[in-house]
Amino acid sequence: MRKSKVFIGSSHPELGKLICDRLGVQEGQCTLRKFANGETSVSIGESIRDEDCYIVQSGSDRINDHIMELLIMISACRGGSANKITAVIPYFPYSKQSKMKKHRGAITARMIANLLTMAGADHVITMDLHAAQMQGFFTKPVDNLYAGPTLARWIRLNIPEWREAVVVSKNPGGTKRVTALADALKINFAMINTDRRRRNVFPVSRASPTVSSKFDDDDTSNNDPMSLSEIRTARVVQGHVVDDDYEAPNDEDATTSHTSQENDAMLSSVYSLASNHDHALGGTIDATGSDDEDDHESAEERMITLVGDVRDRTAIIVDDMIDRPGSLISAAEHCRMNCGAKKVYVVATHGVFVAGCLEAMENSWCIDHIVVTNTFPIPPEHRSRSNKLTIIDISPLLAECIRRNHYGESISQLFDHMMNI
Repeated sequence: MRKSKVFIGSSHPELGKLICDRLGVQEGQCTLRKFANGETSVSIGESIRDEDCYIVQSGSDRINDHIMELLIMISACRGGSANKITAVIPYFPYSKQSKMKKHRGAITARMIANLLTMAGADHVITMDLHAAQMQGFFTKPVDNLYAGPTLARWIRLNIPEWREAVVVSKNPGGTKRVTALADALKINFAMINTDRRRRNVFPVSRASPTVSSKFDDDDTSNNDPMSLSEIRTARVVQGHVVDDDYEAPNDEDATTSHTSQENDAMLSSVYSLASNHDHALGGTIDATGSDDEDDHESAEERMITLVGDVRDRTAIIVDDMIDRPGSLISAAEHCRMNCGAKKVYVVATHGVFVAGCLEAMENSWCIDHIVVTNTFPIPPEHRSRSNKLTIIDISPLLAECIRRNHYGESISQLFDHMMNI
């Protein structure tokens, strides 16, 4: 590519080099260092006047340092009279903070978007944003690529009997992502919902026949509720599925705390309605009760519900990122122990894997395989210790997007490819 330079930040140099190899270009000369007081210094080592600059910098475990490094690199390219500056951010940092979850919280993802724009970025290329609406935070063009086609190709080539598999969403918020993948593969999908257990309302572990009146006595003589069930529920205590007769620790205290929390919520709701302050969320909604149920791991008992049929099939649990293991392990346990799935694959775009996450999933007998892309840097020692982990190279897709962007070709074909799998 003429009149262009690709610079690689220190967050994920392995992915940056793969992208350069795909493009057939040399890595741009850039010196990155830190002063004794912790400040970041960036120096561009070649002329970039009137050239298109692409800066590859993904999120990482040192997220704040690498964000600052990206901003300084953008500013350095702007100061070097670059024609166009594109920030290539495979994993967009702070993407889970794309909405206000508390009254005095912050929409941090929007702040990051503003910082990128103010630093001088003209274009942003990212992949599988946690919320697609985040593109509205930017005043510059954003290309939000999808890893779905790459993941679907891996499923077709590596999962036996994938046509009989079921794509499962671990929460209602990921249903759109799951249905898109299921439609591309032309297979069934299911959904899991986890919420606070409703006590003394109905038995927890139950099967709900879909249309029982359509079945004759001969069809139901086996007395197997799973054969007629498309809704299965179970108890979750401390992140694991338990039997109905399991006695949760401090059960009475938990009940009392639930009641007091509900009373406090009712009082705060009344106060907010009576006040004259116009809060962003109206003062009556628990903003923390979102689809990101892993934000605060809780020991309280919950109820997990699967809507769909995975019996004697392979369950493919899909999400945009894997950061904490709790909800994924409980979803896998529910599919295997209560719903009759014969295998469980956990598939995601971003393998963040906070401390202990990969080890916990590796030790879970209900999870057979973990599949992620290389948008997020995973330490080599973690890869060597895991027998279930597979990392898919996503650099061809990013390199093709950079090439099309540089030559002014259409990017929409990269999105439409999902429909042609």
